[in-house]
Amino acid sequence: MALANYSDLQTSIAGWLNRSDLTSVIPDFVTLAEARIARELRVRKQIVNTVIPTVANVQTITLPSDYLETENISILNTSPPAALAVVTPEIMDRKYPYAYVTGQPLVYTTLGDQLQFGPTPDAVYQVSLDYYQRWPALSVTPTNWLLTNHPSLYLFGALGEASLYLMDEARSAMWLQRFGSEVEALQSQDDEALRSGSAMRVRTL
Repeated sequence: MALANYSDLQTSIAGWLNRSDLTSVIPDFVTLAEARIARELRVRKQIVNTVIPTVANVQTITLPSDYLETENISILNTSPPAALAVVTPEIMDRKYPYAYVTGQPLVYTTLGDQLQFGPTPDAVYQVSLDYYQRWPALSVTPTNWLLTNHPSLYLFGALGEASLYLMDEARSAMWLQRFGSEVEALQSQDDEALRSGSAMRVRTL
């Protein structure tokens, strides 16, 4: 059957498992598969931009709730716009202790769900954040780009989680290996398309 939406996916998972008694827990398998995808996949279709203002004399701003990883950060209200360099939290603490040095931010680091800047912003700066966005959960939206174009990722990931639930480690390993192969193939395809273009992607963790 087609895997066009969340309902189709749940029906397909039950069919592949040949089980009709897992209806209540199949959404859990999908959620766990989505968590695996969020950890392991980064493709250009996930990159979005948002602009977040800083607060004067406050060193941090809160990241978007769907944030996974930073692609690029710059300050817009300077001439020209200023790209920020990433540093480790240890370097940030050593060079720009909290609220000790103020000025136009030059560097950033990620701490949990926040970005921390150095120096501490001395005014309101418009921070342009390009980041990898977590795919919208299928429990919230019926479909997304990944399910439409690469349904095997959802299917094999969910089957791997389902097999763990059923305490079938051999089948779980098989499905998760298939899942890993699909992730690797899509990631390689995306990276190759990027290399053939005019810019290189720099990933910061």
